[in-house]
Amino acid sequence: MLAARVSLVAIPCNLLAEFALAPATVLGFLALATAPVAMPAAKALAWCAGRPTEWLAQVARTGAALPGAGVDWPGGWTGAATLGAATAAALVLGRRLLHHPWWSAACALFLLLLVVQPRPLTRAVTGWPPPGWRMVMCDVGQGDALVLAAGEGSGVVVDAGPDPVLVDRCLRSLDVDRVPLVVLTHFHADHVAGLPGVLRGREVGGIGTTTYEEPADQAAFVRRIAAAEDIPVTHAVAGEERRTGDLSWEVVWPPPGAHPAAEGPNDASVAMLVRTAGLRLLLLGDLEPPSQSALARAPVADRLTDVDVLKVAHHGSAYQSPALIRRASPRLALISTGRDNTYGHPSPTTITALTADGATVLRTDRDGALAVTGTVTGKHPLAVTRHGGLP
Repeated sequence: MLAARVSLVAIPCNLLAEFALAPATVLGFLALATAPVAMPAAKALAWCAGRPTEWLAQVARTGAALPGAGVDWPGGWTGAATLGAATAAALVLGRRLLHHPWWSAACALFLLLLVVQPRPLTRAVTGWPPPGWRMVMCDVGQGDALVLAAGEGSGVVVDAGPDPVLVDRCLRSLDVDRVPLVVLTHFHADHVAGLPGVLRGREVGGIGTTTYEEPADQAAFVRRIAAAEDIPVTHAVAGEERRTGDLSWEVVWPPPGAHPAAEGPNDASVAMLVRTAGLRLLLLGDLEPPSQSALARAPVADRLTDVDVLKVAHHGSAYQSPALIRRASPRLALISTGRDNTYGHPSPTTITALTADGATVLRTDRDGALAVTGTVTGKHPLAVTRHGGLP
């Protein structure tokens, strides 16, 4: 009734956490009681309480990161009543299964495979991730998170989405454990709040950000997380070119020495022209029309024509520059947006403008995560694999 999702790991996770709950609670309250009269003793007690508390947090994170940690379920009273009926039926069936050991073992194995989803089995059943993927737009709800293939087990991450669990799950599904660079196009929470999920258990070479560090609290959050992991943070400006393996990119916005933020942080988004396997991808962050129009007139604009893939700016909002869309003239336009979001993203006018220019438009709210594969030349043309979208 409270959330349109049913956890498959809550009960085993709570059982694993049970023995740590009492010491964490008792030691925590002792620290509170001792602090007014003996702060050194209170600190020692708090340190002791931290050990079982860390275990609680680790169990929660590990359980939430499992690919099959939960299943979507109807919300509201209807969903609650349906879940109650399904639970009662499962109890009756479960009692009967106890008399059939082999069927019980088979059901337990099926549930385990559903939760863990081993990668070889998942790839064989779902085709995800597709072989030779070049870019993946993760399904992180109302936000942005892209992964650019940079070699075996390696990927450049562009934005981290709003939720650490969702972006971590996406990277795990792609077997990415090395991240040469995380590019945060700007500091809105739907692009940076998931950063801890990108860093979790991965080797990260650096973080590149826009020069306009607003909102200040989110910029401070990024620097605090980076400092805790000893990861260098640099600013990305137009003209910067970088390469890792077969992946190369050029920063085309924002211009150096200026803060194009008349409309706020969105207009200072880092925009990139990416080249991989002969494909050209234009990633626009959340640029608004003023900066999009300026980019369409910039000297670099000649290199932004007829791109293969366009990451549509600002989740496909209505605020787009027709001049930049015409200049880019993408074959494929991808929109990252959340299901049933309150912003009206993506805008029908934006989708119409893209399709009128000949682009195929796909969106994460309906199509799930999107993996771009193929090359410009050769026997594997440009293609997209969808994962987890609506039926």
